[in-house]
Amino acid sequence: MSDINEVIKKKNGYTLHIVKTEKFKTNSIVFKMKAPLDQDTVTLRGLLPHVMQSSTKAYPSTTALRSHLDELYGANFFVDLGKKGEYHIVSMSVEIANEKFLADSEPLLQKGIEFLTEVLFNPHATDEFDHATVEKEKRNQKIRIQSVYDDKMRYANSRLVEEMCKGERFALHVNGEKDEVDAITPKALYDYYERVMREDQFDLYVIGDVDADEVEKLCDGLMNLSERDPKRVDQGIQKEIQKENVIKEQQDVKQGKLNIGYRTHTQYGDEDYFALQVFNGIFGGFSHSKLFINVREKASLAYYAASRLESHKGLLMVMSGIESKNYDQAVGIIDEQLQAMKAGDFTSDELEQTKAVMRNQMLETIDTPRGLVEVLYQNAFAGIDIGLSDWLAKIDAATKDEVVKAANKVELDTIYFLTGTEG
Repeated sequence: MSDINEVIKKKNGYTLHIVKTEKFKTNSIVFKMKAPLDQDTVTLRGLLPHVMQSSTKAYPSTTALRSHLDELYGANFFVDLGKKGEYHIVSMSVEIANEKFLADSEPLLQKGIEFLTEVLFNPHATDEFDHATVEKEKRNQKIRIQSVYDDKMRYANSRLVEEMCKGERFALHVNGEKDEVDAITPKALYDYYERVMREDQFDLYVIGDVDADEVEKLCDGLMNLSERDPKRVDQGIQKEIQKENVIKEQQDVKQGKLNIGYRTHTQYGDEDYFALQVFNGIFGGFSHSKLFINVREKASLAYYAASRLESHKGLLMVMSGIESKNYDQAVGIIDEQLQAMKAGDFTSDELEQTKAVMRNQMLETIDTPRGLVEVLYQNAFAGIDIGLSDWLAKIDAATKDEVVKAANKVELDTIYFLTGTEG
């Protein structure tokens, strides 16, 4: 998004993104690692960043590593895993005070980048990771995987994706499979780490009140990576829906979870992507949307009712919490709202209100360093360049006819219902 003043430099083995902004009192350094979701490596990849963030050669225990961060004026360091389309994304983030705002002129930006490169290039390992660290993080990984099962809202969404995307990479869980964790050895994990460092697509973001030339010089001195040709998978394959899939699962839950998945046949960067975003805003993206008003407020059927897009996969998900006895009525009213969108049964006020909320939401998102990185990374991920002003202008320009056209491409794929045993 060029109008956010993003300087992009192709480097040996990675792309450097620098955003100079006086908005923040901190500098953010975010390293993004992209590889295809893969059944054979998904659990290894779910574990790897947590082992890497626990200790390094210079800081061989979590206590030593965290003490060093405290010395850097309480710098924050965290890792995160996510899915975008058919890819598994690892993020490593350092947030550190900007030395311009401190009496002490310690070179904190340099120390932040040095710390990140220590984590990346000097793991606590010889030809295998430290055994105690791996065992500790394997226990934590099983807890993370189990936590999805325990949170029924997340569980229902996860099960919908599993059923809807059977046989597709996107069906894989971001943290991997619980029954595969125990078999991971420190050697196997280290071998996978070496593969990641050779093959992943890397993007490094440095955001704050920084000097771009200084950042580039620092990174040139510290980032030692080999050239690579990252693996790519076809994002554009769209499954043909033979018939809609209905899955009902019983558990001891007080509130039923009704999750419905649709194929939009539109992805980030497509011509009708902006019209689809506006469609989702009117349909179920906000508190003024059709789902919220008609399913939750008017019919009092749902504790919550909303929809969201997975833009890089071309999916639309509806999430709602209902009484088990209201299943048929809720499915019917949700479908009525979709048919209303397809028929153009929405007002110019709804259209304009949605665009205004979307504009505000985008501006709020880029008001935080983390949000700004995520917005910019959409382009790096997809290999296209949509500037912020382009994004805002195209949302604003989306006509009612274009929204209706995008709505008419939306196709029901799977209904997943988690119901209580009494239902």
